[in-house]
Amino acid sequence: MIEQSLTVRDAIIQRRSIKAFNGQPVERELLLSIMEDSFWAANHQLREPWRFVVACGKEISELHELLREFAVPKWKELSEDDLEKQMKKFTNPGGYLFVIVPEDPRQKERLEDFAAASMLIQNIQLLAWDRGIGSCWKTPGFLDNPKFREALGVQQGERIISMLQVGYFDEMPKPKPRKSVEQLVTIFGE
Repeated sequence: MIEQSLTVRDAIIQRRSIKAFNGQPVERELLLSIMEDSFWAANHQLREPWRFVVACGKEISELHELLREFAVPKWKELSEDDLEKQMKKFTNPGGYLFVIVPEDPRQKERLEDFAAASMLIQNIQLLAWDRGIGSCWKTPGFLDNPKFREALGVQQGERIISMLQVGYFDEMPKPKPRKSVEQLVTIFGE
């Protein structure tokens, strides 16, 4: 049987941010393959301004402990059931991908690097979607916490721009309306 891929248009229009993952793990080799293809993202002067911390497989439970420390305030005071409920949004994804970019002191290069890494993240999301894997780009405040950064090995002069949750899901969210091209475009000279 030949596996048919989505057209680029279909992948863009059909992709949804998934927040209700079903807990099925994402295989490391599959995630790394998706990432490898995503590296073809356009980037200024081929700087490839990104690096990653990936957790899927046996190390994900260790990441869950780290996330519990930084994402669930006063977790030690919660009952087991309450803690499990609060942690579900972190334990149900089948994998994690933290995208780290350099914080170039030159504004132009810093913005170019952020834009390039954003395109790479969308490539990952679209390529994953094509394989039946959902994703959600998260930017919680704790990504800037010095102790969280240290735990991920983020160096001075670097920034985590995405905690990308990836995984399988049972229900596809309905599309949310988007503005029309007429609402957003001004034709030059008119």
